Amino acid sequence: MDGRIQPLSRQLKLMMTSIRRKFSRLRLLRLLDDLQSVPGPATSLYIPPAVPISEIERSLAIAVENEDIQADIARVISRSITGTALFWGSTVRCLVLPPFPINERSFLSGYDIEPLHALLQREFIIALILLRLGAYAIGVFKGQELLSSKVGTGHIHSRHKKGGSSQHRFARRREKEIEYFLTRVCGRVQERIEPFVKQIEYVVYGGERHTLLAFRKSCEFLQTFDNKVLASRLNVREPKQATLETAIAEVWSSEVVQWYDDDTTDRASQ
Repeated sequence: MDGRIQPLSRQLKLMMTSIRRKFSRLRLLRLLDDLQSVPGPATSLYIPPAVPISEIERSLAIAVENEDIQADIARVISRSITGTALFWGSTVRCLVLPPFPINERSFLSGYDIEPLHALLQREFIIALILLRLGAYAIGVFKGQELLSSKVGTGHIHSRHKKGGSSQHRFARRREKEIEYFLTRVCGRVQERIEPFVKQIEYVVYGGERHTLLAFRKSCEFLQTFDNKVLASRLNVREPKQATLETAIAEVWSSEVVQWYDDDTTDRASQ
């Protein structure tokens, strides 16, 4: 998602504008490197997910001088499923929603990038499961390097649109095809993931939501990883080998909100 969003406060309309973008892993690392050379005083605030908004607001009251903007930032932070890193100074102001959870809360002086930089440099072992009815793609990654994969298809009839007893027979047949397909995919998932079972740090799903819910419910092997599932679901139309590469790049991407004085916004968005 790339583009300009509305100013966070009507009172700030003539003063400050925010831009929200998706940053790749490499692009965010470059941004963090640039922050290290930014002059002037600043504050860095790291907040894990699920921190009460009242506590977030108290921290922002110290880190962000403008009261009007504090409430808007607090709402963004409270909704993030991975936590946030806020870098706020007189020159550069940005909020990062990272791809993986921030574990420790910290309030640091200056543009202190180290906790976020360390998170992005880790080579997490990630199981990626992309699924739609009739097609699947499974990948195990170290960072963004593919270690093992399996893709496949299965024939499932489209829905029967006519009524009567033939529709009921067709529906039962289709249910059995779906059941067989999901069972087969579960077996393929186990084959690929089991060699890495002790190393897997995160599991990420992509595809159609209802299909994934049914699959996770029916695949007993995957239920042992429920506490390692990243809550975000990838929107994948065609699970296949080529999709795994683009999907893992999406897994590693971050949302970044940057604030600019209005007279610098046009230059910053170019």
